[in-house]
Amino acid sequence: MKHTIIFNLLLIALLLVSCNSKKDSDKQVQYVKTMTIADASKFAEVNFPGRTKAIDDINVAFRVSGPISRILVHDGDHVSKGQVIATMDPRDYQVQLNATKAEYEQVKADAERIIALYQEGNTTASNYDKARYGLAQITQKLNNHRNQLADTQLRAPMNGYIQDVLHEAGETVSAGLPVISMFGSSTLEVEISISAYDYANRDRLNSAYCVFDLLPGEKFPLKVASISAEANASQLYTVRFQFAGPYDRSKITPGMTTIVYATVDNDAVDNQLIPVSAILEKEGKQYVYIYVRETGTVKMLNIAVKRLHNDGMAEISAGLHNSDEVVVAGVHHLTDGMKVTPLPKTSKSNVGGLL
Repeated sequence: MKHTIIFNLLLIALLLVSCNSKKDSDKQVQYVKTMTIADASKFAEVNFPGRTKAIDDINVAFRVSGPISRILVHDGDHVSKGQVIATMDPRDYQVQLNATKAEYEQVKADAERIIALYQEGNTTASNYDKARYGLAQITQKLNNHRNQLADTQLRAPMNGYIQDVLHEAGETVSAGLPVISMFGSSTLEVEISISAYDYANRDRLNSAYCVFDLLPGEKFPLKVASISAEANASQLYTVRFQFAGPYDRSKITPGMTTIVYATVDNDAVDNQLIPVSAILEKEGKQYVYIYVRETGTVKMLNIAVKRLHNDGMAEISAGLHNSDEVVVAGVHHLTDGMKVTPLPKTSKSNVGGLL
């Protein structure tokens, strides 16, 4: 009986050691999720975030300096061409005009008297020229001061809508400083930004259309209106599209966000697509890990990223082959040459790989 108890205790101890060893072994296994990269030539459609914009989107400013006395419009108001939308305190310009009027009357009277004397032969041609040029000069000065007084009223330069009131009554503004922004009630356009790579390959564009979240199921054909020839501070180029078909102006307004889908020539693209999660940034370069089945290890490869897609995919132009199996999750926990075990592929009959 005593020997039996001792034997059972030894057996239990061995089993515990075995279980602990198995747990330690399991902890050392690094599981990775992989995928075989796809050829981007199968994906002829690319997309870009965009924004609608009025073609005649402008800022309106006073042509003279001074304090604003009244703002006569609000955001969203419709205005007609020539309508007064803001006024400036006219006091100084009225005083200036009154003084110029008095000067004009005096110069005019003197000029008329000298011109009459010249016609009678009682004064010289030099006096006649001085009188004539003096009258012309004061006349231009008077007209200029009349215009400045008139410019204390800010008028809408076109039919359209008020987009934003940039300054309030009581503020002093200088000539040319935007006070109100507005857009015309005519045509809209769609504006996107593209990378240098897309700009270099802009001739591959076949067609484009845009969609709006507020108008599900509707596609609006577009045509390229212009492409900027110079990159902005973010090294992006601006592309403007015009609507190629009808659209409801009451539903699509300036400032709305949209997604522009463009198709490109299939035979012109030879890149691969991988998830952005597979890319590891290190010392200003991009890397991925590929799974080497022969050795059961991962290998780090340097790649070249050409474009990031809005669907979370990245387009790769160099560093990979179509047969490579790329690690797409947990890349920051791997090292070059590490032993790993791929997670089983998910199937319709084995959702989550649980069976």
